[in-house]
Amino acid sequence: MILSILQIIVAVLLITSILLQSQGGGLSPVFGGGGEQYRSKQTVEKLLVYATSVLAALLLIISLILLFPHK
Repeated sequence: MILSILQIIVAVLLITSILLQSQGGGLSPVFGGGGEQYRSKQTVEKLLVYATSVLAALLLIISLILLFPHK
C-alpha cells in the first residue's frame, strides 16, 4: 500500500520534471523571461536533468518491486 502511494508520487514528480524541461525554450518561460543569469539557468537545467534521472530510476525500482508478489 505504501509502495503504491510512493509510486504515484514519484510518477507525478517525474512528469513535472519532464514538463519543466521545455524543449527549445529552456527554462526562461518558467522564470519569467530572459532576466536571469545564464549560469544560474544552466545550473537549474542540470538539476532538472539529474532529478529526472533519479526519479525515473526510483520509479523503475518501485515498479519492479510491486511487480513481483511478496508475502
